[in-house]
Amino acid sequence: MEAPSKNLAMDLVRVTEAAALAAARWLGRGDKNSGDQAAVDAMRLSFNSLDIDGKIVIGEGEKDEAPMLFNGEHVGTGKGLAVDVAVDPVEGTNLLATGRPNAIAVVGVAPAGTMLDPGPSYYMQKLVVPAPARGVVDINAPVGHNLKSIAKALGKDVDDLVVFVLDKPRHKGLIAEIRAAGARIQLHTDGDVNGSLMAVNPRAEVDVMMGTGGTPEGVLSACAIRIMGGELFARFDPQKEDEKRAMIDAGYDLKQVYTASDLVKSDEVFFAATGLSGGSFLDGVRYTGTGAVTHSLVMRGHTGTIRYIESEHTWDKLMRFSAVKYD
Repeated sequence: MEAPSKNLAMDLVRVTEAAALAAARWLGRGDKNSGDQAAVDAMRLSFNSLDIDGKIVIGEGEKDEAPMLFNGEHVGTGKGLAVDVAVDPVEGTNLLATGRPNAIAVVGVAPAGTMLDPGPSYYMQKLVVPAPARGVVDINAPVGHNLKSIAKALGKDVDDLVVFVLDKPRHKGLIAEIRAAGARIQLHTDGDVNGSLMAVNPRAEVDVMMGTGGTPEGVLSACAIRIMGGELFARFDPQKEDEKRAMIDAGYDLKQVYTASDLVKSDEVFFAATGLSGGSFLDGVRYTGTGAVTHSLVMRGHTGTIRYIESEHTWDKLMRFSAVKYD
């Protein structure tokens, strides 16, 4: 298998920028599907200008009956490198619709055949930790035990830790265990890719992410985690009986624990994310009198390069990539 030699990350950031520019016009307008559709259309248009032979392995839309860049769809001109593609045109559609922080547009790319196809799985249990704690945790261990181990590895007390948890009914017991251990919690309604990024980024105030989130988001997060040096431990966690039955029928082992390297089996991985609604991790799209400003994170696994990019865009580019009509 030939690994990509070109730094695709700088091409991918144009894809996430286009999605963010298109979707951000829907910020706070209460219509998550229209915002998602705008991002999908812009992302697809941008992808198809790239000289790659891309196949969507991690798409979006089926779970929420939203507009899709669907699994199996081919993107790019077809003339370049063969790659697996993971996308989330709007990670946090509810955040975008309500105008809340931390909605982002995200893309990950790796050599063809290296991304795990999650099949019919929608949900997985995840434990994401920064690099110093990657060898001291066990997803099967009690929450309190893992928190003590993480705190020791980071040179902190447990009550110094901040844990990212999705604010869902399924996490009632998890939240109680974290509080009993003495750690602090950030509860987020959506956005577990963002949570994974914060857990492995030393710039962020989050120390660990725990709980059950989307399986596609887990694979997408693994692209970034491989580059940033933290670790993801994950296990399929179907939330409904039909999802569980479909997983068993497809031959998946529900007890198997996956790491980031299991989900994405190559170091030659690329990742880009652009902020839509702003937040603690990436600033959002800011419109000006002559265009807009975006803030992005761009990474390449082969070199370990991590770039934070602020870009200015003219009205001409905004109009080309937006589903919204401009006056």
